[in-house]
Amino acid sequence: MSNRQTKFVSYTAVYAAVVIAGLTIVNVLADRHNKSIDTTANKRFSLSDQTEKIVKNLKAETKAYYFDRTSRFESARGMLDRYSNLSTNFKVEYVDPDKDPAKARAMGARSYGTLILDGGAKREEAKAISEQEITGALVRMQQAGDQTVCAFEGHGEKSFDAADTSGMSTAKTALERNNYKTQTVKIVEKADIPPACSILLIAGPKRAYNDEVIAAVKAFVEKGGDAMFLLSPALKGRSEEVDDDPKLNALLESWNITVQNNLLFDASGVSVIAADEYSQHPIVRDMRGLPAILPLARALDVKTGAEKLITSSGDAMGTKTLDITKLQSSAPSKDFSGPFTVAAATTVGGTNAGDIKKQGRVVVAGSSEWLAAAMFGRYGNRDLFLNMINWLSADEDLISIRPKEPEDRRLTVKPSQGWILYATSFLPTLLVLGGGILVWLKRR
Repeated sequence: MSNRQTKFVSYTAVYAAVVIAGLTIVNVLADRHNKSIDTTANKRFSLSDQTEKIVKNLKAETKAYYFDRTSRFESARGMLDRYSNLSTNFKVEYVDPDKDPAKARAMGARSYGTLILDGGAKREEAKAISEQEITGALVRMQQAGDQTVCAFEGHGEKSFDAADTSGMSTAKTALERNNYKTQTVKIVEKADIPPACSILLIAGPKRAYNDEVIAAVKAFVEKGGDAMFLLSPALKGRSEEVDDDPKLNALLESWNITVQNNLLFDASGVSVIAADEYSQHPIVRDMRGLPAILPLARALDVKTGAEKLITSSGDAMGTKTLDITKLQSSAPSKDFSGPFTVAAATTVGGTNAGDIKKQGRVVVAGSSEWLAAAMFGRYGNRDLFLNMINWLSADEDLISIRPKEPEDRRLTVKPSQGWILYATSFLPTLLVLGGGILVWLKRR
């Protein structure tokens, strides 16, 4: 070691070994603990709370088979890697059907770009490489049987099939995307509730139900069925006539939820309540900071045995005046002061508090307009509705904030603003070129 050249070679070898060992350790740790930071405004590259909850709670290994040409694997790898990074029980395998046609045929892959999830006992296909479709497929794998949401029609209720902004077409799409079936139940004098119905949806009836309909709903819930009641105030006026329904109100009161016939408005006098005061109930406990927007709402009184879900702010006001003509001609009278309960939940029947199969679950909201297509996608309305449905069907594990719809963030430039295009296209290049010229001149 006294030789200078020997020392130099030895030190170099040690340094190289240390650097190689360090790089190896860093790469192994990076491979096992893949972390990223999403700095986009709408968190485009982050998975939702619901997705994280479902993937992290996978009890058995779920394998995702992606069938496509080898050159296209990278287009799906970014999304699928986010799922596999959440749990060791989520495995991904990329298969080129041209190279392995036997596996593609065995898994039922019929086209390029197919993603099939295999949980062992059940398989589901995602229709696209998107969070909505992949998470939806995972949800379908976890659900034991079909759940059918039946919407009443015949008394002026909101319709699943209405294509206008006042209908529930977007709510229907959201239900079907989350593996719920939908059905319309037409009732006139007699309520014939099909056996397939697991959840009743009564959204904004304008005409009062008779004794036969009330008796059918009561029997359905008390035998273990689930129901959601969305009841707007009984407004009167030139273009709006909504009957108060004392028989339905009495039924809900027997289940410890009293519906008040009033109209709520915010501090500025607008009849839209933005409520974000949530309880600790499973339906709403994950919705902090995401308000529900409830137009034309009425207040509820909740007695022992039921539980509040959403409460308005203390600035909200209530009025007994339900004549639209009077409300449009003058400011509403402030007959009540907030806060008001605007949504509640309860259970009915059952042999004991833990027997969810024999208990009927009931959700009541003092507004039906928030479920209309024009309002459904605003703020927390979509998540609130799907959370209610998940709780009614005893799927509490699925309650969370859903994957966000892709956001269109295109910049529209008017003809008079053409300078923006030139500035963003050429200015950075000119600045770099100018800087280079200045450095060259200075060095000369």
